[in-house]
Amino acid sequence: MPTMRVIGWFTWLAARNGVRQLVVLSKVQFHKGVSSMNNAFWRTVPFLLLLGVAAALPKIVAAQDEDPPSRVARLNYMQGSISYQVSGDQDWVQADPNRPLTTGDNLWADKDSRGEVHIGSTAIRLSSETGISFLTLDDRTAQIQLAQGTIEVHLRDLTPGDDYEIDTPNLAFTLTRSGEYLVSTDPDNNTTTIALREGEGQVTGGGDSWDLQAGQQYILTGSDQLTYDAQPLPAFDDFEAWCQDRDQRENDSLSAQYVSRDVEGYSDLDGYGQWESDPDYGEVWMPTVSVGWAPYRMGHWVYIAPWGWTWIDDEPWGFAPFHYGRWAFVRSRWAWVPGPRVVRPVYAPALVGFVGGSGFGVSLAFGGGMAGVAWFPLGPRDVYVPGYRCSPRYVQNVNITNTRVVNVTEVNTAYNNVVVNRDVTRVNYTYARNDRAVTVVRRDTFVNARPVSQGMMHVNAQQIQQARLDNSGPIAPTRSSYRSPSAHVSTFRPAVPISQRAVVVRLTPAVSNPNRPGAVYTNDSRQFNQPTAPRGAAPRPQPAPTTNTNRDQQPSRDGFHPFEPPAGRNRTQAPAQQQNQRSADIPNNRVNQNQPQNENKNLRQNQNQNENQNPGNTRSQNQNENRNQPQQRQPQFRYAPPVRANDKMYDVHPPLNQRQNRTQAPARPQKSAPAPKQSNGHGGKSESQHH
Repeated sequence: MPTMRVIGWFTWLAARNGVRQLVVLSKVQFHKGVSSMNNAFWRTVPFLLLLGVAAALPKIVAAQDEDPPSRVARLNYMQGSISYQVSGDQDWVQADPNRPLTTGDNLWADKDSRGEVHIGSTAIRLSSETGISFLTLDDRTAQIQLAQGTIEVHLRDLTPGDDYEIDTPNLAFTLTRSGEYLVSTDPDNNTTTIALREGEGQVTGGGDSWDLQAGQQYILTGSDQLTYDAQPLPAFDDFEAWCQDRDQRENDSLSAQYVSRDVEGYSDLDGYGQWESDPDYGEVWMPTVSVGWAPYRMGHWVYIAPWGWTWIDDEPWGFAPFHYGRWAFVRSRWAWVPGPRVVRPVYAPALVGFVGGSGFGVSLAFGGGMAGVAWFPLGPRDVYVPGYRCSPRYVQNVNITNTRVVNVTEVNTAYNNVVVNRDVTRVNYTYARNDRAVTVVRRDTFVNARPVSQGMMHVNAQQIQQARLDNSGPIAPTRSSYRSPSAHVSTFRPAVPISQRAVVVRLTPAVSNPNRPGAVYTNDSRQFNQPTAPRGAAPRPQPAPTTNTNRDQQPSRDGFHPFEPPAGRNRTQAPAQQQNQRSADIPNNRVNQNQPQNENKNLRQNQNQNENQNPGNTRSQNQNENRNQPQQRQPQFRYAPPVRANDKMYDVHPPLNQRQNRTQAPARPQKSAPAPKQSNGHGGKSESQHH
């Protein structure tokens, strides 16, 4: 928990609680005389401050834990057969490119298939027969298990304090600089191959750590003890050439001139609309759609923890405009108004308001026997107040990074009216009573993730105005709320479940924490991952996790095992580990199953900017020069405007395979290689599979 934030909460809450106690005390002491009161006052102040701190502590902890991550992953390109397995579910289903992916979700690219995933500006490309899992995905950590196969990672931006980690069956690979990395793993032979086209990284495994430099390919074999072979970089194969073409497509995106590269799906806007200048909102994007089209109608709702109800759009461009920015009705057409071009705009599950002002909690009666759920897109001047648990700081960030019009004062006012005072009558929404903007569906269409366009109910402005609360109870998820009915169970899946693949980790995976709440059905007593069983039948046994051949390592739990150095050997600690005490505080990288997860980190903050300053200011020159230098995280309690983004902050360059051949001197890891271990069959050098 950041020290400055704790002090800020302590001071404010202690003062508030202390004042309340002093008021009561002063009333009592007044009748005993002014002198007595003064003496009691000064004797009681320290005690009251401590009392206020004790009362504030639970609120501080809750405030840090309640914010959801500000970013997600998105499968934005599919070629061939791609399947995903959402957290807690046992079924593999056909992938939906617009469904957000987060901690605990798995992804599989079948034979002769390829896929591309984005986490902000970072691209992760999957080759044939490749499976990955998101062990941790939050504001500061992207920890990915590579169970088998090959991935290419183009890390365009690495902010100080961020962690990008790729975990394979025999090592953990930490990316320490922006660049391009090719990682392959063969779990059957305990071999991982890492080709560093650009960037730097660090390998941790077998009780040792090595720094890897660009310009080499490293083949690392073994589990108890790693051996490696450094070789010149291979020529670009078909997969890497495809990755370079995908990079060039992003480099050439017209939309990158108007939208931050951290907005997932920005390049999809090219070819499906045009950018136009509006006198009120600046540059806006006009989609090419049919007459009568309105936002948040061509798609469905699903329930994704921890945000809850999330909009999944059907359009191929339908990610960025429904999770970032705002919509406006401009010149008789709908236009998407992106937020300021800033670093790390905050992802939202759906930037809508609900008729009735009660969020996702109720359904409405519109007269004439019609009852259902109604929503409308938020306009550029509307404040988004989430229906899920979050802190005031989160509400500030999710609004200021997604609209150019709303300021911090307006956000705070709306938050206090809706959340603190529970008064929605003071919040005016642009399109709340516009029948061209409001969408109404029956309750079962909403809850069961059915297509909205096929279940819409037609209501007029008068019915919307006179809508009243329905007494059918809160809108709670059911078994069918977690995926679309069109997401059919897929036969394309890994031969060995990803959850049964052991993996070496440096950071503690979020999915291995038993205190993490699992997805449950509100109208069902079963856990999300438990299939329906006949009455009286014994519970279905879960597959036993695999174990590692390393005799000094702990057995796999939930498919994960941290390495433990063999007796008598000291592990070399990485600079990134020295900087990030989350892993350094865990002896020998053993995962502490009872360790609470770190709080979600806020956006990067510029301490030299004032609260009401325009967010268009750029980073200082020192920040640009030191962006990749190790620094300690110092999040501040005070709000600061988001940092303006530009292409100089990202790794944007021509494709590497189009550059002239450059001779590079052979580079070896900075740490000498350990002697091959002769007692097992993994001491020699081994070529990994490369698809």
